[in-house]
Amino acid sequence: MRSIEQAFEPRPVFRPVRAQRSPARLTRRGRLVIVLGTLLVLLLAAFALGRVASQAAGPSRPLPTVTVQPGETLWQIAGRVTSHVDRRVLVGEIEQLNHLSGGHVVVGQQLRLPR
Repeated sequence: MRSIEQAFEPRPVFRPVRAQRSPARLTRRGRLVIVLGTLLVLLLAAFALGRVASQAAGPSRPLPTVTVQPGETLWQIAGRVTSHVDRRVLVGEIEQLNHLSGGHVVVGQQLRLPR
């Protein structure tokens, strides 16, 4: 059994001997991978920043508009505005762009058109 004085005496600390490692060396392939990885990250960051900047700027010019005439429907407006686009797609885009529900329009209403 140990005495109380021995309990508070510092014990020697044994540390295992570590093997000496040589510093890590990069091979030519390793340097190439690091350079290409860094370039890829920078390229992706540039695209992301460019996209955010272009979205923040908004459209460069206002969207074209059309005024609803008496008795006119979205289908007729889509046919009047363009003939080379599928009318179903254009009606859906006009509804979405103008926040219309059910495709109901009022005479004199200004509708924004997709480009």
